[in-house]
Amino acid sequence: SLTSAIGEVHAHTLVRSLPSSVVEVLLPGVEIGDEGAMLVGTFLSSSKALTTLDLNGNKIGDSGALGLANALKVNGSLKKLWLDDNQITDAGAVGLAKALEVNAS
Repeated sequence: SLTSAIGEVHAHTLVRSLPSSVVEVLLPGVEIGDEGAMLVGTFLSSSKALTTLDLNGNKIGDSGALGLANALKVNGSLKKLWLDDNQITDAGAVGLAKALEVNAS
């Protein structure tokens, strides 16, 4: 896992470099923000291998949470998702919950 901030700017490069076979992505506290979360969501929506995703402490707000929620609707491999210590309000949490209702895997 990374231990320093990469920010939204470098999140794009990082996500593009992830192999499709990756099963675990641990990015706690690297401050990818909403844009980075949406990029991770794009990866997540096409991943068939990713089982664990740690995005704790990343300054993710509702738009990032909703980007992840859209990916969760179609992803069938993810089993563990950590989003503690972000800036997600009830609106983002409801979006995530609805996505999990659609996809119970």
